[in-house]
Formats: sequence, structure tokens, C-alpha cells
Amino acid sequence: MSDAPVLYSLDEAGIATITLNLPEIRNPISDLDLIEALLGRLSEIEDDPRVRCAILTGAGSAFSAGGNLKAMRPDSGGLNASLPARTRRNYKSGIQRLPLAFAALEVPVIAAVNGPAIGAGLDLACMCDLRVAGEGAKFAESFVKLGIIPGDGGAWLLQRIVGFSKAAELTLTGETIDAAEALRIGLVSQVVPDDQLLDAAHKMAARIACNPPFAVRMAKRLIWDAQSMSIGQVLEMSAAMQSVAHATKDNAEAVDAFLEKRKPVFKGD
Repeated sequence: MSDAPVLYSLDEAGIATITLNLPEIRNPISDLDLIEALLGRLSEIEDDPRVRCAILTGAGSAFSAGGNLKAMRPDSGGLNASLPARTRRNYKSGIQRLPLAFAALEVPVIAAVNGPAIGAGLDLACMCDLRVAGEGAKFAESFVKLGIIPGDGGAWLLQRIVGFSKAAELTLTGETIDAAEALRIGLVSQVVPDDQLLDAAHKMAARIACNPPFAVRMAKRLIWDAQSMSIGQVLEMSAAMQSVAHATKDNAEAVDAFLEKRKPVFKGD
């Protein structure tokens, strides 16, 4: 296996797989090399019209254990610096670029959570649009256990997925939950045996990738932006996007295929 911090592949169906590849230290996303590599891959799939959906997972036994504890002491190579103003700068120029990049990304991303997703690792899973978990997955918004707070957007992301009350419970206790509880509270949409995780994620990705790619990208943009817009703004944005969607050849193909009772062939036109 390559020693690159992030691995990447793209199959014929337009499904990209992004794998965090620091298994020996459980894929910490506080690592600057990993952050830069992941940002590069997100930019790549956004600009590649062949990509219709992406899967994000971790190599080894963990999805992501969050931050590298060995690098949490001041000036030890991590985000924390002896000067608070520099720590603030480190967060803004480092890990905080990830939630902004995921929010800007129009390609849908499925997190295939293959083990612990702890602290920033849980928040990384929450940056994705959908989450599928193996039975052995664990989740924790564990920052308070270390005397810190979610510094990577988790306070915004988690409550939009599981609701304020449950997000508050997870954030303020820092306790770990298993995959079954994650499914019960809506943090993940599916739990499967560990050895079937990537197959399940690919099946979900295929259900997305078979749709017209322009419509999928615009639909993702709409539902993300709608979280902070009024109904009037959402309707205005919807009308503008719909005018673009109606002008695509894929829209015409979908209507023709329905009327002709055949399977549509979408080309991204």
C-alpha cells in the first residue's frame, strides 16, 4: 500500500473512494499533511465531471481517532501553540479548512465509518452528507474529556444531524456510543457487518451515481444552503436552479425514458 496520507481511486460508475491512510496513528485529521492531501482530493473530485459520488473511509482499524494526542502539547507540531493567537491561526489555516471545503463541495460524500470516529473524527464523518457504519464503529464528541471544545465545526454540524438535545448530551458528556445507538439517533443511516461496510457504501453511492449528475450536484448545494436560508430565499434559489436543470439534456432524457417505458441513460449533459 502507498505511504501517501490519503489514497484515491475512481471506478467506472463515477464513484470515488478516498481513504485516510495513516493507520499506524489511527488517521488523525489534525495532521497537516493529511489535511492538505484531503483538501487536494476534495478539490480534484469537485472539478472532475466524471465523479458522481464519493466515499470517505479510513485505512486500518479506525475511521479517524481525531487529533494526534502526541502533538497536542504546545509547539509540538500540532495545532496548539504557546501563543494563543498562533493557535487560533493554526486552526483557521489548518483543520477548519476541512468543514468549509466539504460544505462547498457539490459532489455527495458518504462516510464509511470502519472503526472509531472520535472527536474530530466524528466531526469529519458529520462533514459528509451520509454515514454508513460497520458494527464495530464507535463515535464520541469527546473534546471535553481533554479539556477542549470542538474546534472544527462540530458544534454546528452535529446538532443539525441528531438535534440539539442529543448533540448537547454527546458534546457535554464526551461519552462514546456504539453503532447501534448511532443508528437509533440518526447519526448514521445504516449499520452493517464490518466486512460488508465498503460494499454497503458502494451500493448507496451507486443509488446516487445513477441519477443525472448536474441535478445531484445542484440538489446537494440546495439542501446545504437551505440550512441557513429563509423559505423565500430557498424558493428563489430553487427557481434559479430549476431553470438550469430543465435546460439539461439529462432532464429531457429522463422524461423521454419515462414516457417510452425504458431505462434512462444519463451522460451529464
